[in-house]
Amino acid sequence: MCGVDLTRIDGMDENSVLKVLSETGIDMSAWPTEKHFASWLGLSPSNKITGGKILGSKTKPCANRAAAAFRIAAFALFNSKSALGAYLRRMRTRLGAPKAITATAHKLARIFYKLLKNGAEYVDQGQNYYEEQYRERVMSNLKKRAASLGFDLTPMDEISVITIA
Repeated sequence: MCGVDLTRIDGMDENSVLKVLSETGIDMSAWPTEKHFASWLGLSPSNKITGGKILGSKTKPCANRAAAAFRIAAFALFNSKSALGAYLRRMRTRLGAPKAITATAHKLARIFYKLLKNGAEYVDQGQNYYEEQYRERVMSNLKKRAASLGFDLTPMDEISVITIA
């Protein structure tokens, strides 16, 4: 119908795709970017900042059926072995379940927008790929932090172990 199989996105089934398409339509030209789309859905955090102080960053309340469909799709990813499922579980440990569901719904909305706008196929890299990317990102940040403090980090497998008898 829209040139792209949107049900390939993890968590999105036929009903949720139809619900989102009935609310938004196929033409994504109403929103210039994926950030505008997510903001219209009410899945983006607001920026209440005054004088450099952050007063709040909650998502705005809205009665949007498309946003509800994205949240339900995100909730379905708790036991998924996909990259989005791993993202949801990582966010749940940091933020708690409700905020993690909203963050994952925000990511789903951005993927949905990209697929409709560009007409590309969705390819899930898998949970292992996501975990490896996360590990590399953490290691890179640790090395930068250690270098800024004047230390040098080396991985355990590069260190030769000296045994003292």
